[in-house]
Amino acid sequence: MTFICPAALTDQAPCPYAYAATTSAEQTGDTAGACPLDADGQTVAVGEYVGQAQQVMANLVTTLREAGAELSDVVKSTVYVATSQREDLNAVWDVVHATFAHHDAPRTLLGVSVLGWPDQLVEVEAVAVVAAPTSTH
Repeated sequence: MTFICPAALTDQAPCPYAYAATTSAEQTGDTAGACPLDADGQTVAVGEYVGQAQQVMANLVTTLREAGAELSDVVKSTVYVATSQREDLNAVWDVVHATFAHHDAPRTLLGVSVLGWPDQLVEVEAVAVVAAPTSTH
């Protein structure tokens, strides 16, 4: 996986900020949006952006692992936050960025008006490189 950060684009984005990623992988997996739901299907941390972001990222890690990938295999992710306030976006971004650690694959951060579950404030979807499935023949 190679992250692309064109020198001709602004240096105002925190570096290393990947504008694109390339891979020679033969197989990728796309997740649905990870939501802030617990094992019983209840929305956690109602009204709390950071608490919901933490649950979302934990759920994303679980989903990726089930698909044969880790956060370090993510090529691209999209972060949705139900807000019009930049502070809320930044709070969620900080959780997502910290969870990915030093894996700075391209991410898009969006403020949206509403998400699908009652009291949901955060959702994250990802595209990851996954190992080719082993044949059962």
